[in-house]
Amino acid sequence: MIDDNTKSFKDSLFNALNLFNNHKWYEAHDAFEEIWNCVDGDERQVIQGILQVSVSQFHLSKGNLNGATILLGEGLGRIKTRTKINLGIDLESFCLCLEDLLRKLQYRESLNDNDKPFLKLL
Repeated sequence: MIDDNTKSFKDSLFNALNLFNNHKWYEAHDAFEEIWNCVDGDERQVIQGILQVSVSQFHLSKGNLNGATILLGEGLGRIKTRTKINLGIDLESFCLCLEDLLRKLQYRESLNDNDKPFLKLL
């Protein structure tokens, strides 16, 4: 997956994680898209899933519940079968958070800041 540009990859990933965790959804999407262009296989699927989650949160911030729900479900679907992929991110806890958020969106439950997805480093 990663060649001699490992440091650059890690820096890019750290930057994307920071944007995501600071709820800069649009910017996080762009940062993860750059990473997505450099990986393949299961890693690519996981990054695409995170991209979809980021876009879902952007939709949610604009009040588009249907778009947010659909993209969140698609992103979760890409990630949850690949939680053992080592990108240095705790994908298992991320999926648990996403499953809870998806349920709340599907049942139109009230959301608070604790429901916003968060990517933890391993």
